[in-house]
Order: sequence, then structure tokens, then C-alpha cells
Amino acid sequence: MKTLIQNGRVIDPSSGFDQVCDVGIDHGKITFIGAKPEDFTPKEIFDATDCIVAPGLVDLCARLREPGYEHEGMLQSELNAAVVGGVTTLVCPPDTDPVLDEPGLVDMLAYKADRLHLARVLPLGAFTKGLKGEELTEMLELTQAGCVGFGQADVALINTQVMQRGFQYATTHGYSVWLRPLEGFLDHGVAASGPFATRLGLSGVPVAAETIALNTIFALMRTTGARVHVCRVSSAAGVDLIREAKAEGLLLTCDVSINSLHLTDMDIGFFDSRARVNPPLRQQRDRDALRLGLADGTIDALVSDHTPVEGDAKALPFAQAEAGATGLELLLSLSIKWAAEQKLPISRALAVISNEPAKIIQNSKQDLCSLGQLTVGGVADVCVFDPSVHWQALPQNIKSQGKHTPFSFDRSGVILPAKVKATWVGGHLAFNSKV
Repeated sequence: MKTLIQNGRVIDPSSGFDQVCDVGIDHGKITFIGAKPEDFTPKEIFDATDCIVAPGLVDLCARLREPGYEHEGMLQSELNAAVVGGVTTLVCPPDTDPVLDEPGLVDMLAYKADRLHLARVLPLGAFTKGLKGEELTEMLELTQAGCVGFGQADVALINTQVMQRGFQYATTHGYSVWLRPLEGFLDHGVAASGPFATRLGLSGVPVAAETIALNTIFALMRTTGARVHVCRVSSAAGVDLIREAKAEGLLLTCDVSINSLHLTDMDIGFFDSRARVNPPLRQQRDRDALRLGLADGTIDALVSDHTPVEGDAKALPFAQAEAGATGLELLLSLSIKWAAEQKLPISRALAVISNEPAKIIQNSKQDLCSLGQLTVGGVADVCVFDPSVHWQALPQNIKSQGKHTPFSFDRSGVILPAKVKATWVGGHLAFNSKV
């Protein structure tokens, strides 16, 4: 169906395009950007006056909770939350139940997601069977089933010999490995090590849990030539190591979560379990380093780290509460908030949640080359949002089945900028706020 999005400010961070004009969509592709051709007769017209027309957002870490955790979220609810937040493509970590370590499980997830006609789901395959860190998965078969990379989610990979063999195999076949830097024997606390955690009597996770793992990963990258994506860096020391590794020429990318980018351990307050997240919130110097690292390109992408948690699991004491927070619907707003506070243009805010993460998942075996950008002939993934609207992340304003976020109004009074008005995925109107 031919669609005309008219009178919006069209911003494509990948090309630097930024002007008020029209966008045409036909057969799932963008047919023009600029003046409407005379022979283009749309069946659907969307007025984007005073709004920004941007590429559909690409989120590199969003747990959908299905299969295995349907009491905390389901594909229908979480993918609906995605398009409400302007997210058109998301990467799903492999820590479902059962773990995504078999092609049949990946096929089932992709089939169920496709039937919903909402956001595009790109699964990460498990790096080791059952995420147990003992035996590598069949990466070739998982790639053929649609996996865009291989990771361990939040499970530490203790056996460095297994890691080395996995890096060697991935390098041989051109696969990427996605690892959150975790030293398995130090990562057992519930808050970041520091004076505040000590005063609260909470077990701490030291920065060394991240830096030791990063040094191990980089050492094995040097010997194997592996391409690695570091997931959710959380410390100033980690940012420094990543900056040095990139300068060295290692095939490295990384991301940071919206939680670590905006919050610190002080936001735990009086044992507020909504701030119980992984990685744990660290000190202000860490948050400031993360914000600067994202601004200067050391950190490539911003992710929602969407992990919906049921109410009962968050109602427990802080140390027993389940880690996680909803984030899909907050990704756009918190990226724009970061850019404004850093005095960066809105195009930079869009870049770290669209074309920059899209570069990380591009694979010659997947039709992903035009994700995260607005280009004539490219896939019509489009997000239209009003930058002048402000809102609060109250439970009643969140479509996700998980209603808990450390950005809730009654907790910190956070006022969030920008609200999505419409989202197209492959030319299909997946969300319209007017309906």
C-alpha cells in the first residue's frame, strides 16, 4: 500500500540528511524522500507536521520473555511495546527457557514473531550449549536459522579455553561474538561495590569483575582475530580499556544500557528494587565516563536492556528481588535526554539508536543492509515522533507487561522528552497513536 508521510522534519543520521519534506512508502520500501512525484497516489496519508521522521530504532538488547517466562512478558505484549517506542528491529538474547541453542527453537521464535507483524526480531544464538560454558553450539546451523551472533547473555564464561575455541571458530566463519564482560567469581553481588553499597549492607560487584573479563576477551581477540561486541559496559575503567583496544585496531564494538547512562548507585535510594538491574548501577564518575564515551564514539550504541519483571519478583527485599527493568518504550526518550544534556544535536541521539547499532548486526547472510537509515529503495522502517511532548514512565503509560523501571515518576520525578506518534515496520503501519 502506498503511504505518504508529509510535512515532517526528516532526519537520517547515516547520511546527515535533515530537512522538512515528504517520505513515500510503497511495497515495503521507501520510494522517495523530498517532493512527492506527480504519479504517486497514496492510499494512506500521515501528517507529520511539527514531528520528526526518523529511521526505525534498532535495539541490541531486549528480552521478550518468551519462551519460558510468559508470566513476565509475552511476544505480543513486548513487541507491541517495541513499536509504541519506535523500535522496529530488536536483538533478543539467548537466555530464554529453553536456551536458544538449537535451530528449531530459533525457528519457532522467528515464526511466532513474524506472525504478529510488529517489530522485527533478530535472535542471538547461545555461544555454549545451555549457556553452561562447556561445549560450543552449532554456530553454522544457528546462523542458517537466523541468528545474527552468539553470546552468553548474563552468564559468565569461566573456561577461557572454550572462549578461545569459540573465537577461533567464529573468526573462521565470519561470525560475531557478543559478550557481557563478567568475571565469574567476582560477579555475585547485588549492587556496585562502593561506600553506598557498604552503608546499605549490600554485597558488591567490583569494577574488576568487568575489567578482568575485558582484558581476557581482548587478549584472545589478539590471538584469534575474532570480532566481538561487548555488551553493556558499565564502568569508567571499562570505557578506558575499550578505547585503548579500539585504538589498537581490534575488531570491537560495544554498547551501554539506558540505566547505566543516566543513573548511579545513589538512585537505589532506600532499597528501591526498581533500581536492581544488571549490570549494577555504579558511581557518578562511571556514569559520566559512559556518557562521554557514547558521545565520542568509544561506545557505539545505546540499548534498552529491556527485561520485564513481574510485580511479585520486584516486591521482594532488594537483595532478593529479580534484576531487570522495562526499557523498550524509554529508549528514544532517554537517548534524546542524554544528547540534550551533553549539548549534542538530535541527529546524534538518533544515530546511537538507529544506524550505529544497525552496523553491528549487518551480516551478508541477512537482508539487514538498510536498517537504521532512511534511504530511497531501502526498507521502510520509519518512526515518527513529536519532540515537544513530555511524559512520565508511570505504569499506566507503559504497554510492556513489565511495569517496573527506575525512571518511574513516583520514584525520581523524571520527565521524559519525545513521544512516538507512528511506527512503520517494512512499510506496515505497526503503531498509530491516533488509533
